[in-house]
Amino acid sequence: MAKNKDMDLMESGAKVKIGTTDKVIRGFGYVFITFYAICCFLIIIGTSFTNESTIRELGVQLIPKDFSLEAYKMVTKSGGIWKSYLLTIVMTVVGTSVGLSIISMTGYALQRRDFFFRNTISFYIYFTSLFSAGLAPYYLLMTQTYHLQDSYLAVLLPLLMSPWLVILMKNFVKAIPHEITESGKIDGAGDMRIFISLILPMLKPALATIGLFLALGYWNEWYQSSLFLGSKVAVKPLQFTLYEVVNKIDQLKNSVAGQFVSLADIPQEGVKMANAVLATGPIVLLYPFVQRYFISGITVGAVKG
Repeated sequence: MAKNKDMDLMESGAKVKIGTTDKVIRGFGYVFITFYAICCFLIIIGTSFTNESTIRELGVQLIPKDFSLEAYKMVTKSGGIWKSYLLTIVMTVVGTSVGLSIISMTGYALQRRDFFFRNTISFYIYFTSLFSAGLAPYYLLMTQTYHLQDSYLAVLLPLLMSPWLVILMKNFVKAIPHEITESGKIDGAGDMRIFISLILPMLKPALATIGLFLALGYWNEWYQSSLFLGSKVAVKPLQFTLYEVVNKIDQLKNSVAGQFVSLADIPQEGVKMANAVLATGPIVLLYPFVQRYFISGITVGAVKG
């Protein structure tokens, strides 16, 4: 009975009183995790500015003992890294915006009681999350059927939505009373007007949560690029460009030409850390702005499921 009562309180939105001991434990956990995360990020930054020979001799550095910019010079040497940055930013903004629009409308439609096919479509979406045809059929579909080889659409389209994000949005929309939709109909509003004016403002936590997932997916994307973006594409997404930089350094180290170059002159470890800084810096700065909505969205989506 007590468990059911707690669940009812959570679903009704009522605040549950937290004891002093729980507050202390949570506070300690938050402080420890925050401190640990900051230290890890500072170690990555410090090591990226450290000379390669020092890294090999002393290991990673929180404060650079032998300051060097060779790793960043190696990464930005060709100049294509900035074009990759711009391309990734554009793809992240466009993909996240379009994906949020599709997912939010899909989740809302699947919760409309007057939508006859909502259960059938919900089952279809859930069913596709359980099975996969495999890499070979997927590659043939994208290249032979859709003809998306060497096209940015091959990277943009597959990440627009996923079954899990649709289910998360669908579960969140359950918290919105159906009477709001009915009141909009009584006032003469159409379906799109109801969705934009009444439903969408109530979906801020869900939009922030799913938007963050989509943005992270586009920002960290490299797999689709490796499959479909060949040599004909001059500018590739950021993560794949950084991946190619690391591969080129490994090839140089193992090649005949690399035998005439000292390993200390090849900032292999420093480049890896510099890549991490360049790849994670902007997205880390985005998270604090959506953090409070992110936690609320995850909580409601999980409880309402």
